[in-house]
Amino acid sequence: MTTNAELVIDVQGLRRTYAGGFEAVRSVSFSVARGELFALLGTNGAGKTSTLELLEGLAVPSGGSVRVLGHDPHTERSAVRPRVGVMLQEGGFPSQLTVLETARMWAGCTSGARPVGEALELVGLGGRHSVRVMQLSGGERRRLDLAMAVLGRPEVLFLDEPTTGLDAEGRRETWELVRELREQGTTVLLTTHYLEEAEELADRLAIMHEGRIAAEGRVEEVVAAHPSRISFELPDGYHMGDLPALGQLGVTEHQLNGRTVQLSTPNLQRAATGLLVWAETAGVELRGLDVRSASLEEAFLHIAREAKESTATAKAATAKTATTKRDEVAAR
Repeated sequence: MTTNAELVIDVQGLRRTYAGGFEAVRSVSFSVARGELFALLGTNGAGKTSTLELLEGLAVPSGGSVRVLGHDPHTERSAVRPRVGVMLQEGGFPSQLTVLETARMWAGCTSGARPVGEALELVGLGGRHSVRVMQLSGGERRRLDLAMAVLGRPEVLFLDEPTTGLDAEGRRETWELVRELREQGTTVLLTTHYLEEAEELADRLAIMHEGRIAAEGRVEEVVAAHPSRISFELPDGYHMGDLPALGQLGVTEHQLNGRTVQLSTPNLQRAATGLLVWAETAGVELRGLDVRSASLEEAFLHIAREAKESTATAKAATAKTATTKRDEVAAR
């Protein structure tokens, strides 16, 4: 159980509304303990970056509260900024400066900066000192962004899509660096579109949809809350009623699309074994058989689909209520 004394990031009822009334963040609450890595997931427009910018102190919340290291990151910026590292989605360094010149410039604005050569070596740019920023590849620019974020040996590190543009090797190397920083006690909050990245790195995560948190918890808890899936084509001449009793196999939900059967189950081994034994005994082939264990990807897609359906239902109800009121007014 996390106590308040252990909290490094504490977000309560956070809201952010842009000009025109668009509410990007809607009453979001979560906390991050010291040394923990917390991941914010969500589709484009879910509110991840809008939330992160409030935690970084780059904007004032429209409602709710944010505390980073016990301080308001916007109004008490001087108490927070020297202890925090930030990697934005795009760094925007002067294009004519070399990698080394950029690092030296950044170090001059950073309290307790580590040697610039060390920071560049950490991200694999040790051999690119004399290269101008404009000549770096997209992946190398992300490495430079990360080097500047860790230059001040931060207690808290905010990473916004840190591995976008990196190849598979670069992504793995970045993961290793983030792991090392966390092992040294750095608290990390990252946003990412890569679900594998969250599975590899996160202690806990939250999945956002349309400005709200749709699910939160440890990775295994979020995954366990959603079933595994089995799909296959019904053998010729067979119908759903010919299959073994699905309830006895531990199947909690089933769908039939044409001849394709889709089963959901919290007990994949039991369901798959029973189904295959039935097929073997009946002497039939289950064409197109696809067995998928519960995964973060499955959980993410399920949550996103449920949230979208819930939003659509709410909008339809609101529209129906508005129409009814207009009809009542017109009838008077």
